[in-house]
Amino acid sequence: MKLSIIIPAFNEEQLLGETLRQVHAAGASLAARNWDSEIIVCDNNSSDRTAEIARNGGATVVFEPVNQIARARNTGAAAATGEWLLFIDADSHPSAALFADVVAAIESGRWIAGGARIRLESGYPLGSAVTWMWNQVSRWRRLLAGSFIFCDAQAFRSVGGFSSELFAGEELDLSLRLQSVARTQGRGITILQRHPLVTSARKLRLYSGREHLRFLWRVLTNHRASLRDRAACHQWYDGRR
Repeated sequence: MKLSIIIPAFNEEQLLGETLRQVHAAGASLAARNWDSEIIVCDNNSSDRTAEIARNGGATVVFEPVNQIARARNTGAAAATGEWLLFIDADSHPSAALFADVVAAIESGRWIAGGARIRLESGYPLGSAVTWMWNQVSRWRRLLAGSFIFCDAQAFRSVGGFSSELFAGEELDLSLRLQSVARTQGRGITILQRHPLVTSARKLRLYSGREHLRFLWRVLTNHRASLRDRAACHQWYDGRR
């Protein structure tokens, strides 16, 4: 079995190198189970050293000119050769134990896709509380956090991958479409609980509470238009690092 690890990256020279080191270290648990793997970084039209750092970190680099995370993930997936895909954000750090749980979940044959419990880096009590609430909803509704998604490659392609119409919330849209396929196959979606994915709190450092509340208000009042508007989703695309 082969796992393709896909990392979308837009101006990630500050964090990508450490993420790749963590991914390589976690990959030891794949080799221990006789799994093959590959790391694909999709350079999403970066203006910094993202592509160079990715190559130096042992990744295959592909390029997506349209600055949109859904397209970046899809472009990475198009280059993947594994039977399973694993999407990890460039500011998130998996562990060998989490990778081992992914392998066990796949080998069970019960799941078409899965995610993991998220843990925010320390020092942000409010952000940690919001993350805790997300984890409860994610587990209850089987919704996948974009920072860590593993998926049967054939199922991913059968539903058309991530929606290129969405500039945010694309992982929730994918979750719902995969749930439909899973039901027809007698499989499910799992959210792994034992070993969390550690992810960056940089959006809390870089954007004010007012900016976050403005985005939340737009989504609550007109989510369909807001998530399709790149300007409205500027926290993902304005390049602030």
